[in-house]
Amino acid sequence: MNKQIKLITLAALFCGITTISTSTFANVQSAEKTEKHVEEKDDGHGHEGKNEHKEEKNDGHGHEGKNEHKEEKDDGHGHEGKNEHEEEKDDGHGHEGKNEHEEEKDDGHGHEGKNEHEEEKDDGHGHEGKNEHEEEGSGVKLSKEQLNLAEINITVLESQAMTYSIYAQGEIKANDYTSYLVSPRVDSVILKRHVALGDHVEINQPLVTLFSESMAEAQASYRLADSEWKRVQKLGRKAVGDKRFIEAQTAFEADLGRLYAYGLSADAITSLATNTKKLGQYTLNAETSGAVLSDNFRQGQRIESGGTLFDLADEDTLWVEARLAPSMELDLPENSKAQVNVGNNTYTATITQKAHTIDPVTRTRIIRLQVQNDGHKLHPGLFADVYFAFETDKKVLTVPEEALMRGSDGDWMVFVEENGEFKGVEVELGRQLGKSREIKGLPAGTKVVTTGAFYVAAEIAKGSFDAHNH
Repeated sequence: MNKQIKLITLAALFCGITTISTSTFANVQSAEKTEKHVEEKDDGHGHEGKNEHKEEKNDGHGHEGKNEHKEEKDDGHGHEGKNEHEEEKDDGHGHEGKNEHEEEKDDGHGHEGKNEHEEEKDDGHGHEGKNEHEEEGSGVKLSKEQLNLAEINITVLESQAMTYSIYAQGEIKANDYTSYLVSPRVDSVILKRHVALGDHVEINQPLVTLFSESMAEAQASYRLADSEWKRVQKLGRKAVGDKRFIEAQTAFEADLGRLYAYGLSADAITSLATNTKKLGQYTLNAETSGAVLSDNFRQGQRIESGGTLFDLADEDTLWVEARLAPSMELDLPENSKAQVNVGNNTYTATITQKAHTIDPVTRTRIIRLQVQNDGHKLHPGLFADVYFAFETDKKVLTVPEEALMRGSDGDWMVFVEENGEFKGVEVELGRQLGKSREIKGLPAGTKVVTTGAFYVAAEIAKGSFDAHNH
């Protein structure tokens, strides 16, 4: 019995020892695992990762991660990444990136760019850009052969008072103040013309003979009134009485005035008393000397009163009407001079009038000039080129129009030569001074390309193209 108790006791003791050993062994393994997770872990690819959530956890593949917001994390390629809000971050290609608002940033080509508001900026090709108001692109050096081939001229800018002219299109017009329109005063039929287009006529020279029923009645009435008035005058006022004397005088003067109003000359009216021609015929004479500019009618044609038969103009002095844009504010005092070019001939004209209204058809403002037509080479209807002369009130810097080029941003620039290198520099444009243009933004003494600017621009663009290796 005692042996059985001892055996049972020994068996229980053995089982207890075995249980304690097993538990102890499990605790030892658990402690080793705990220690291992405190250290770096293997992700199954030979790479170590960090705790992503502050505590150790298994990702289902036997890999444990760390807290991603406090420790480095594995990107699956063996590279450790930083907390994106505190440390450097991985761009997926093994390159560490900076905080874009504090540090330099990568442009995707392995080039670091500067803060665009503080430093020079990258153009995406590893080139740093300049301030757009200082220089346009990089410079280029040209050989003497290139300069001669492209006929490039370089001029030193100098401040000077400029004499320049403003161009306006003009037209030669008849001087309306010395012109005369010949027209019948009553409805008439044209019987015969005495002059033709282009003829030069003198004062009182016959122009055209017409017939009118109204003129016949007026001539007949005048003949009677003239006869009665002469009889009354011969008898005397006392013999005929005041009433008859006044009536005869009034009738005569009324008929005489009507003939003048119809366009008869004094000689033609005087000849009515003895003239045996048919009543109703009358001749219009020239009221002024000049050239016949128009005669748009035919013999036998009936023309109403007021219709134009001839246009006579004294061509010794003519008008030039220059048309300017209404927005142009030019100081053009009267009696100032302007140059007028018609064909190969040049004339000096005097400004006489300035219109204060805008032409409703052409939307232009008219400046009227007067020109002496010596030799009668000018004729109404000819087109003319008018140049108004001006002078700047102070010294300015100017370049020819061909020296100006458009930059890549659309601003105007010129090419400056310094130490054999040509660079584009932006400028501000001023007034148009004839074929030159006022510029601002460069100091006097600067060497500027005045001819051949297009070639220089092409060479600079070619150099930039080669540098990018595109």
